[in-house]
Amino acid sequence: MKKACCQIFLALLLALPLAVLAQSLDQAANQAARQYDAKVLSAHTELHGDQQVHVIKLLTKDGVVRVVRIPVRSPSRNKKD
Repeated sequence: MKKACCQIFLALLLALPLAVLAQSLDQAANQAARQYDAKVLSAHTELHGDQQVHVIKLLTKDGVVRVVRIPVRSPSRNKKD
């Protein structure tokens, strides 16, 4: 059951509107700030199962705080066997 929940969580993360998954935390924060035309309040990386996820807290121009989660692209996902 726990594995199924992690898979569902990761599937939801991959459905984010961010077109390209980010490698570094700085790249993820900059990408999110550009997409939402917002200021980065904080950014850190969490581990969900075996997947790292960048968590970026943004402040939009409308004064809304938004949290964006971006899965970290692993080197093995970039290579074609």
